[in-house]
Amino acid sequence: MKRALYFDELAGQRVQCRLCPHECKIAPNKYGICGVRQNIDGALYSLIYERAIAVHVDPIEKKPLFHVFPGSRSFSIATAGCNFTCQFCQNHSISQIKGGEDLRNLGRTIPAAVVAEQAAQSDCKTIACTYTEPTVFYEYCLDIARAAQQKDIKTVWVTNGFINEAPLQEIAPFLAAANVDLKAWDEAFYRKVVGGELKPVLDTLKRMKRLGIWLEVTTLMVPGYVDNEETMREIALFIKNELGAETPWHISRFYPQYRFTHMPPTSLEAVHRAREIGLETGLRYVYSGNVHGDVGEHTFCYNCGAKLIERYGFEIMANHVKEGKCAVCGATIDGLF
Repeated sequence: MKRALYFDELAGQRVQCRLCPHECKIAPNKYGICGVRQNIDGALYSLIYERAIAVHVDPIEKKPLFHVFPGSRSFSIATAGCNFTCQFCQNHSISQIKGGEDLRNLGRTIPAAVVAEQAAQSDCKTIACTYTEPTVFYEYCLDIARAAQQKDIKTVWVTNGFINEAPLQEIAPFLAAANVDLKAWDEAFYRKVVGGELKPVLDTLKRMKRLGIWLEVTTLMVPGYVDNEETMREIALFIKNELGAETPWHISRFYPQYRFTHMPPTSLEAVHRAREIGLETGLRYVYSGNVHGDVGEHTFCYNCGAKLIERYGFEIMANHVKEGKCAVCGATIDGLF
């Protein structure tokens, strides 16, 4: 356990968490919505500090971060818990942990300094806080990022973007990049299916941009909910107008998961049309995810149209970005290269 950052003490030994926009008011011995932060004797504690439930060395493309050191390795780590309750979560067995479970016995203890050391030994350019939601293991993430900086390793987040402004500003100097899920353009979907709100996510995206964090955005096309052309066009316009045309957009194909096993996969036609909409809107880099062998896996030069990075799944087949520029026309390719 570790005493949590960002909470207020209330009367009657109650506390209010200020980490994410849920801002849970928590009675003694009770838990926040995330299930991993508990009020103990009138103070808030993280029950999963340095308790890693998933540790892997992944291609950075798996995050997905296509414009962050392409072809490099990322030391990927997670604890249990999430502040969303997505009914289609692919990692629900570790994210949807309920308060009251013996969280201190989940996973294994890996101090932040050891995470950074193992990342260096694994020849990783980045450490990714991923799989579940980095916000709920914020204290661990912050210590990992500080330790990683000492090793000249960058820290990246794969996040739902549901975090308050103050904690984001504190960790921002240590975050090189983030892939943020923009799950829909519909408050009702966020409330009923995701267990959150849309506006705070949009606010986080704009703040991250202002704070100089390299951004990539992912939208999962859930059939019947997030697969119509109007929704995809609204998301594309937000990315272009608020984050910049240089922001990569990953449009992922849905496959049945968790409580949405009754749903069909997204049609390839819908994914391809969404990618067309993104490009028509003026985004420079629009990718189709969960579709191996698709043209939408590749990076093309926005200036001359040359195929610069050829991918198959998470593997780089060819890379013609030279020192951050198109090898054909010399245009600067956006990202961290």
